[in-house]
Amino acid sequence: MKVLVIGGGGREHAIVWKLAQSPKVDKIYCCPGNAGIAEHAECVDIDLRDFESLVDFVKYEWIDLTIVGPEDPLARGIVDVFEKNELKIMGPDSRASQLEASKVFAKEFMKRHGIPTAEYRVFTSYLHAEEYVRMKGAPIVIKADGLAAGKGVVVAKTVDEAIDALKKIMKDRVFGDAGDRVVVEECLQGEEASYLVFTDGETILPMASSQDHKRVYDNDEGPNTGGMGAYSPAPVVSADIEKDIMEKVMKPAIKGLNKEGIRYKGVLYAGLMINKGRPHVLEFNCRFGDPETQPLLTRLKSDLLEISLAIVEERLSRMTLQWRPEASVCVVAASGGYPGRYEKGKEIKGLDDVKKMNDVVVFHAGTSFQDGKIVTSGGRVLGVTALGTDIKEARDRAYSAIEKIHFEGMHYRKDIARRAIERSSN
Repeated sequence: MKVLVIGGGGREHAIVWKLAQSPKVDKIYCCPGNAGIAEHAECVDIDLRDFESLVDFVKYEWIDLTIVGPEDPLARGIVDVFEKNELKIMGPDSRASQLEASKVFAKEFMKRHGIPTAEYRVFTSYLHAEEYVRMKGAPIVIKADGLAAGKGVVVAKTVDEAIDALKKIMKDRVFGDAGDRVVVEECLQGEEASYLVFTDGETILPMASSQDHKRVYDNDEGPNTGGMGAYSPAPVVSADIEKDIMEKVMKPAIKGLNKEGIRYKGVLYAGLMINKGRPHVLEFNCRFGDPETQPLLTRLKSDLLEISLAIVEERLSRMTLQWRPEASVCVVAASGGYPGRYEKGKEIKGLDDVKKMNDVVVFHAGTSFQDGKIVTSGGRVLGVTALGTDIKEARDRAYSAIEKIHFEGMHYRKDIARRAIERSSN
């Protein structure tokens, strides 16, 4: 079979890497891809906003299945266009993707269907939002309504920090139209976890638990990013908590969407805060997380192509998922200045040394070729991912690998998965 993967980040490299292991996959295309993806797939240069050209390409190449990685094409309706052309594509349509594309839609949806989440208010007026923040005090969370590449959420420790976030979103328009509305919500305390499921709109198959690290610096300091590292499994998600997540979050979400006439097919991701053994939803994402995908897919034993086809063809009830017993840890190497301004075109050295290591995979995110060399081309550059008998061994292996890699300005967090190890040792 021929498969097209939409996207060019670390998540998409992991998807391509996993698809390449399927005996049923003959050829993989990736649009636009990156330097690492090019080892497994033919990279195609088509504008991701040009759905008609993508449809023409899929028809011309007789591609059997398309898998969408990033949120933006989903929100803009790539699935709707492909399905209209009777092409198989794995991902939710534009109506279902509102769960991620609009924080306001997601919060109101959760309220309608009794899904546990933080108290909130929605504002279109900066003055009213500022007044509310001053009344409520800090810590408090400010969210741009629309998509902002994982950077539209500010967990403000002070009132001044919250008001500064409101100004940037609503007055300075740093996220454009995504800041037309803001959600101001209470700051939940506890430990975060990521919980992802495959669903065809009826059957829900949970993935292994995982945890992301959003802040750019150690000890969860600094601004939010797209994610600086992740690990799986997440010890905070006990068997009892996992049961709660399925019964109080995932099943009500899919059931609620069906009630509203929305068939959700693809990956549904709940970003959770676990407090005193109870899960609350911080956000929904409508696709694989990045970087959670990297440790999850290194642990997944089942064939990703088979799962994807079962979702599209609404026969997921016949599937079971198998997971490797090992733990996996991903550490992200980022460009200097990220998540703010950063330079591109820095040569990456040491990748061949890491290839010689066992149970380590380097997933490329922001990389490209320049004069025959692999160089940086994004904020998050690489996701160094390792397996181990437990989280500590996987973490040690990941850090041993990342120390072999160098590029100008490179920085990475030194505390990925540390909390999980501390929890396991207590």
